[in-house]
Amino acid sequence: MTFQISAKDEAKRLRLRRRLVLLILSAVVVMSSALAVGIGALGLSFVDCVSYVLAPPGFSAPWVADEFERNVIWTLRMPRVVLGLCVGAVLAVSGAVMQGLFRNPLAEPGLLGVSSGAALAAATVIVLGGDFIASLPTPYGQLVLPLAAFFGGAVCTYLVYGVSLSNGRLSISTMLLAGIAFNAIGFSFLGFLQYIADDGELRSLTFWMLGSLGDPTWSELSVVIPLLAITLVGSYWLARPLNCFLLGEVEAMHLGIPIQRVNRIAICLVALGVGVCVSMTGMIGFIGLVTPHLLRLAVSPDHRIVIPGAALLGAALLVSADAVARTVVAPAELPVGILTTLIGAPFFLFLLIKARR
Repeated sequence: MTFQISAKDEAKRLRLRRRLVLLILSAVVVMSSALAVGIGALGLSFVDCVSYVLAPPGFSAPWVADEFERNVIWTLRMPRVVLGLCVGAVLAVSGAVMQGLFRNPLAEPGLLGVSSGAALAAATVIVLGGDFIASLPTPYGQLVLPLAAFFGGAVCTYLVYGVSLSNGRLSISTMLLAGIAFNAIGFSFLGFLQYIADDGELRSLTFWMLGSLGDPTWSELSVVIPLLAITLVGSYWLARPLNCFLLGEVEAMHLGIPIQRVNRIAICLVALGVGVCVSMTGMIGFIGLVTPHLLRLAVSPDHRIVIPGAALLGAALLVSADAVARTVVAPAELPVGILTTLIGAPFFLFLLIKARR
């Protein structure tokens, strides 16, 4: 009886800890979003941002002081912040799913070739299919690039996963080496596309590969947000199977987990999420590597807290990084992918040194 009571108390303590962590991360997301909306060439206070957000365009409100400032927020800054929240959350959750699937804290969509495959497919559409996209009606033209990126990321992920299997078992070292190889192949073809592109395509491709939230519109967000939501919701459904995967695939199979189906669903969700993100923002690295690992170190390896926590922390990190990138070299804009790489690469080296020791 004593053991049962102590185990029950421990489970209750863990639930309270998870709720507290998620509450704190939610507050961090709100504060970072307010900061990103307020800073820029037109500086706004927190109170001003809240008042303008509560009065969207088309609705008159007595507390709105300046119509121009409200248009700046709702036309330029809010779409960018919303895109940053969605992309940061999906990249972080995709990293958490990949790490749980491969049982390796160093796994990340960029390291395993998902990002390069999605980038190659999207760049091919940009360079070779620009006229075709322009000829399509508005809703269909906006879907071509995300679907192409999803297809490229899915193909590359399945190839890496297939090469890593040996007699039904997954080789982690082979997986990482295969990811490096497919990354090299993808970047070589990207270089070829840059070579044959004209000046306008070359400039947009170069800036796009560095990663930037750009200037999204609400119509574009209405197309991509439902696709990203599929990845977020589906990934949380994988939390319990991924917890069983921590014991090994054989043990998970004995616990009744359909291994192959979970693998296929996880790969499709990651490919969809990363593909859509790459098509909208270019290649933004290391969010999927750093965020889940921070949560595992700080809280727990339980994917029921890692996945939603990674979504919140990844959203806050990317929005904050974009706010810094917009202002650190003002009036110019630093691609946010450069900033995330400068932060994530040293952290990755730290993980490698720690694993070696």
